[in-house]
Formats: sequence, structure tokens, C-alpha cells
Amino acid sequence: MRTTITQHLNQFDLDVRKTNDARFADQKCTPDVVCFIADCVINIVGTNSSFTVKNIWDSQYFMKNAVAVFGKPWPNNPTARHEYDKFIQQPLRLFGSAHILSVEKIGGTNHYRIQNEDILDYISRRERNTYNFLYCYFKKVMEDSGMWKYFNEYIEAARYGNATKTEYMTLRDRFIRFMLGNTAINGDVEIRRIFPKILNIFSVENNICGSERGTISKHAITFSDLMYNRKNWRDLNKEKSVTRQEAADETPDVQQEAYNAYYVQKAIALIRKIQKESEVHDAWGNGIATQVHHIFPKSQFPQIAHYVENLILLTATQHNTKAHPNNNTHVIDRDYQLVLLLAKSETIEKSLKKVGDKYYRKESFVYVINTGLSVDWSSTLSFTDLRAMLIQFYNAT
Repeated sequence: MRTTITQHLNQFDLDVRKTNDARFADQKCTPDVVCFIADCVINIVGTNSSFTVKNIWDSQYFMKNAVAVFGKPWPNNPTARHEYDKFIQQPLRLFGSAHILSVEKIGGTNHYRIQNEDILDYISRRERNTYNFLYCYFKKVMEDSGMWKYFNEYIEAARYGNATKTEYMTLRDRFIRFMLGNTAINGDVEIRRIFPKILNIFSVENNICGSERGTISKHAITFSDLMYNRKNWRDLNKEKSVTRQEAADETPDVQQEAYNAYYVQKAIALIRKIQKESEVHDAWGNGIATQVHHIFPKSQFPQIAHYVENLILLTATQHNTKAHPNNNTHVIDRDYQLVLLLAKSETIEKSLKKVGDKYYRKESFVYVINTGLSVDWSSTLSFTDLRAMLIQFYNAT
């Protein structure tokens, strides 16, 4: 999918020295936030419809899921407005800069339309997809702007363990001067907040140290380090689902169930979109496939409940008489579970050959297997080997 993203971006000159666009990135443009806002656009906006930040803000889909996913206060809470004003706007402006959305200013308000629905849909599916997009996008902007060579110098030094605070500060200060000289930003505080969002994407890609608390990190930046949904130092003594103003007045309920439900429903929706018939071609596979089934039960394995690699589309008969004997959803037919894993492996293999990692990742499928079966198999195994090992495992147990 990175090839598709790169082909799209290569149609445009993203040189900040020409666009003078300071909002090609921003401090709220983390993989989880960008993914979430993309999902809101996909679910709220029609393909040819014009929309504004307010249209997203006022939607029930955004309100409910912003609370569930990010532990934010309800968007319609008057005291929360300052905590949301950039949360929607910054990713939308990033999409505009990347020509994923088109932008038209009418009466001082940005009006957006979907320009590349395929890539936007890909971004919306999961944070790993968003990370892939951000890597391609930030690299293209830095290349077009003549800044990539400096980022690359730091990356190469860090790969060989030669990146120190001096190299980090040299790159950061060069980026600050670049932004001050080519955009409307007139102070370096804001730029210092943007810089880590760019550098740390490259750091994860290359497994090197990046930016942490204004200086070079002690360890390599990980994928989870990129996320917005981490405790802000100002919020350590309060829950994130209340505003700072209200923090002393109330303590919110933990909404883990709603959080999990959001991601599971996203995964189920993707399966329904991309699979049009049962993925298991057996005697019970005749008829319309209406059931999305967790191969490893959601109740026992909540950590993989939202993985599309753990979901499979079945007919009602397959689901209610084979996967769950006698329609007892608390019971799993172990023999049929093997059938489902073998079928899912074929679905994923075919999809990877056809559209790359647009929908599935082999690494994620192996993680699902390792979690569900308590094994430690390598993601470098071929699908043929995986199927053989699955058969051997189930026959032995």
C-alpha cells in the first residue's frame, strides 16, 4: 500500500518553501488521532459532500467514540471546547496538505471534500495503516522541501550509534530555522512541538532514538510511543475524560468496554466490506454469509478481538451449528476452529498477493495464532508452513 500512497503523493509538489504551509503536520497529528479522524470522515461524510470541522464535532459518531477511544470529555461539554478545537482541525488540514481532502475557504471557514477515498479509507482502518501513510507523507514533504538530507544524516548516524544530543539539536534547530523562514509561524515553541511528530515516525521506521521531552530519547522510539493517547504530564493526577477545569470535581467511570467495542466494530465493518461470501467453502457454506465470527473468542482473548486477522465471514449455518455447536456462543468447536484458521490463512495470502497490506498483515495473523494457541511461531514462515504447523498442532492436542 505504501506504493499506492507514494504514487498519489508524487502527483504533487509538497515543497513547504513554495506552499508556505505550516500545517502539513501538527502536534495532534499522531497515528491514533489521524486514524480516528479519518474514520469519522468516512463514517459521517458522503463521498461528494462538503463538510467542516463543526460537522464532525456535532456528529454522534464522533461524540461517542471520542469519549470511548481517547477518554475525552463529551464534545458538547462547554468546558471541553479548547481541548477539541485542534483535535479535529489539525488532521483535516494535514489531509488537505496531502491532497487526501480538497480544501476551500468560504467565509473564513475551511470546507473539505474527500479527494482520495481509497487512501482515506485505508488510513481509517487501523493505526498501523496511518503510520504507513504518515511515513510516506512526511518523507515526501521533507524531500520536496530540501530537508530530507538532514533528517537522513541523523538517521544514518543513529543507526550506527553515533547520534548524540549534539546531532539531535543540530537537526532540530535546522528544522526550526526552516519553518520560521518559510511559514507564518513566528515562534519556535510551536515548531518544537511539531518536530517530534515528524522525527519519531522516521525513528520508528529505522528503530533508532528520536525525540522525547525536548531532547534525544534514551532508547529507540517504538510504535506505541507515537500515540497521542498517552498521559499528558499536566494530566497525571486526573482522568482524561474530564476537562482539567472539572478534574477536582469528579472522577469518570472507566470506559474500557466502549473502547474495545469501537475497535471491534471497525474490524467487523471491514470484514463485511471486503468479504462478500463465506470464507469457508464446505457443505455448510451455501447461502448468504451474514455472520462475522471471532476465531479465538472475544471473551477469552480481548487483546486480539479487534484484529481483522482473527475475524472470518461465515454463513449462519456455519456459525450457529459448526463454529458454535447447538448455537451455544460460549462453546467453540476446536476441530472447526482449525478449519477456520486454515481458511483465513488462504484469505489473507490471496489478499496480500492481490492488494498488498491494504487489509491484512501476515505478522498480525501470526500474532493472532501465537496469542490464541500460546505458541511462538515466526512471522517469516510461509503460509504453506503455517498451515502445516496448524494441522500438526491441532492433531497433537
